[in-house]
Amino acid sequence: GNQRTSGERSRQEGGKIFGSGSRAPIAITLLVKNPQAKQHGQIHWHDIGDYLTQSQKLEIVTDFKSVKGITNAKAWTTVKPDAHHDWINQRDESFDEFIKVGDKKDKSAKTIFENYSRGLATARDSWCYNFSKTNLDFNMKRMIAFYHDELARFQKEDVKPRVDDFINTDSAKISWNRGLKNDFTKQKKLPFKELCVTQSLYRPFTKQWAYFDKDYNDMVYQMPKLFPKSNTENLVISVTGVGAKKSFSTTIINLTSELQLLSNGQNFPLYLYEPTTSDDELFQSNQSADQTQEYNRKDGISDDGLAHFQAAYPAKGEGSSLSKEDLFYYIYGLLHSPEYRTRYADNLSKELPRIPAVKQFADFMSYSKAGRELAHWHLNYETVKCYPAKLDLGKQTLKGMQEKDYYVTKMKFAKTKDPETGKSINDKSTIIYNAHITLTDIPLEAYDYIVNGKPAIEWVMERQAVTTDKKSGIVNDANLWATETMQNPKYPLELLQRVITVSLETNKLVDSLPKLEID
Repeated sequence: GNQRTSGERSRQEGGKIFGSGSRAPIAITLLVKNPQAKQHGQIHWHDIGDYLTQSQKLEIVTDFKSVKGITNAKAWTTVKPDAHHDWINQRDESFDEFIKVGDKKDKSAKTIFENYSRGLATARDSWCYNFSKTNLDFNMKRMIAFYHDELARFQKEDVKPRVDDFINTDSAKISWNRGLKNDFTKQKKLPFKELCVTQSLYRPFTKQWAYFDKDYNDMVYQMPKLFPKSNTENLVISVTGVGAKKSFSTTIINLTSELQLLSNGQNFPLYLYEPTTSDDELFQSNQSADQTQEYNRKDGISDDGLAHFQAAYPAKGEGSSLSKEDLFYYIYGLLHSPEYRTRYADNLSKELPRIPAVKQFADFMSYSKAGRELAHWHLNYETVKCYPAKLDLGKQTLKGMQEKDYYVTKMKFAKTKDPETGKSINDKSTIIYNAHITLTDIPLEAYDYIVNGKPAIEWVMERQAVTTDKKSGIVNDANLWATETMQNPKYPLELLQRVITVSLETNKLVDSLPKLEID
């Protein structure tokens, strides 16, 4: 009954054994110590089944009555752990034959990408992110001012107390973490830097303003090598990270991203940037992006990675024509293959992707072409055509609509009755945007495009809203991105319509991918 999941996986897990009192998966474990046993380390497993309600699960347990009941029903599965020590959901061993996208533990391993990075981890998102640049500046400046007020007060103490015993931890004034406390102990002055304010992808199809600076971010990882300046051009394939709670997903970005854009995400860039100066410390991990420094651009894909795929297609010299860009888009196309995701689902839940070379060069190019087209839709989601959903405006007309009529607080689905149970359920063909606007005739197949465990449409519905952080009291209003940055009060509505278009076009491209044939 693992409810730390979402979407289809959550439905598959079924009812929670302890009702609302449990979200974690529940297992009954019996450990038998028997020195006289002829064979040690035997593992017997019984999976109660998928899509079962709480009452159905408890009824099964009751019917078994005891462990012997499972034996009598011949319902045990004998488990033999594999080389990775997996008991269940064991990996496909053929996956190990493919080239890795990256490997930071084994420096000698041949990989496709030279380097990669996790997303930005601020440890204080409500302060470091906001839809409004004005509000972000204001929030960061007042927190930084408070930090320096506390520092000045601390410096007046003749005998320095423990920092944790001294500082004011009022969450409405500041968000402390270990790094900031360490800097405080060292009595570091950490000024506000205007050039550290940049646009960033916070969640799928959701941009916000971010304060990108190691002084006030918990970890920036290798992100400054991917996006050293706010106007740096790059393309980055993001994938769910190792141990993610959500099923494998991928998207492409051209901005810095938050750590949970995709669950524990890792980012693989087309380009890497190095400073033109010889300052060796400038680009150590956890450094800030420097907006005044000049940089040299180099390929993010390794020569060995390209050569690996070029060698896979020796006939007629086909492989020699491949470029690193072709390979980059091939990877993006392949990672969308339902066949690839299904076949290697257990591998992808426990390790970073490995990339096979498909058998036919023509298929390689088909995946690469699809990857380019998918990238077009996923990068340009703010400018593609709006899906022509029917707009119910009540007694109003589009021409008569004013800015305030497009203000959105929280979108929601209309309700309908389940014909079988009579219970109220969501009608996903209809989205209530606000009190003035309702969208109808939304094609249900658009919800098949899933990113990070949720339909892309539902990411827009969730994030184009007004929220208040409980600890800090900071308000984050998506309408301010619309009016301040996009200068278009209709932006949230149009974004919803555009992402419907993106979802439908993505589905078409995914359905057109070649069959996954690997030697």
